[in-house]
Amino acid sequence: MNVADFDFDLPGHLIAERPMEPREGARLLCVGEALEDRIIGDLPTLFGPGDVIVFNDTRVIPARLHGVRARQEGGVTVPVELLLHQRQGDGSWTAFAKPGKRLKIGDTILIGEVLRATLLEKRDSGEVLVQFDRAGADLTAALEQVGEMPLPPYIRRAQDAQDRHDYQTIFATKDGAVAAPTAGLHITPRLLEALKARGVLTETVTLHVGAGTFQPVKVDRIEDHKMHSEWAELSPETAARLNAHRASGGRIIACGTTSLRTLESAVAPDRSFSALAGSTEIFLYPGKPVYSVDRLLTNFHLPRSTLFMLVSAFAGQARMRAAYDHAIASGYRFFSYGDACLLERA
Repeated sequence: MNVADFDFDLPGHLIAERPMEPREGARLLCVGEALEDRIIGDLPTLFGPGDVIVFNDTRVIPARLHGVRARQEGGVTVPVELLLHQRQGDGSWTAFAKPGKRLKIGDTILIGEVLRATLLEKRDSGEVLVQFDRAGADLTAALEQVGEMPLPPYIRRAQDAQDRHDYQTIFATKDGAVAAPTAGLHITPRLLEALKARGVLTETVTLHVGAGTFQPVKVDRIEDHKMHSEWAELSPETAARLNAHRASGGRIIACGTTSLRTLESAVAPDRSFSALAGSTEIFLYPGKPVYSVDRLLTNFHLPRSTLFMLVSAFAGQARMRAAYDHAIASGYRFFSYGDACLLERA
């Protein structure tokens, strides 16, 4: 299967620069046997008592860092940007560095007045491994002070203080993501209460979204693509409750592709869940069965992306092509701050 099969033309004006306010007013395309235009505020009417929605409780950290290399060349200071990718240990992270070619192993990068990082490795993937001079809560506090929210590259404007609020879900409790689980951005406390009043149950999993989610697929054949690794967790207690719910005939809905990837990494072909705590590199595309959930709430994704391949695996490639054609023609807003779709499992 070719990556080109998942390409489409998206007019630039459909890329959302800000989330819809109020959030419940964002548009929602229901994708099943037919297409239906709704809004996010309709979600309580689209779920029934006993349905379970699974949210990702990861929290986005201010992972974009601007600093300077301590070592100078001919008296010239070299500015350096680090985009943290994945926590590796106590105070160490993999990151994407600009300009990576001018950095050498052992270089120190000074970030503001409070933080410094030492380059430990340069990897063939383009990543670097850095060790900070702080760890744990001290490092988190320093990142909050000097870091920027890692807005996706397709948002061209400069970020501002509002993004610290807008690019974080109401479920965000566990630090570690460098990109938001964007389907969850649509859920407000008021909407969550309306879902609960409807009898809808909620569960949480954790997947610390890495910067690799925005990396382009650089091969022609999908099967040749190596998926980036992310840390995920499904607790034993949550797995047991989901198994009991499924045994009783209830529906399970994933809020976002990150929740789906976590659940799918922990499910067996008989659709039973086991606890998970570790890295996942699961890659879902048409031809790969999806066992874990019955419905998926998700945003609209980039052309040629692994996420567009994932939704095509879940709901069917022809159905998703028709849905995206309809969304573009109807002026839906795309990507992280955009509108959403509710997909039925094919």
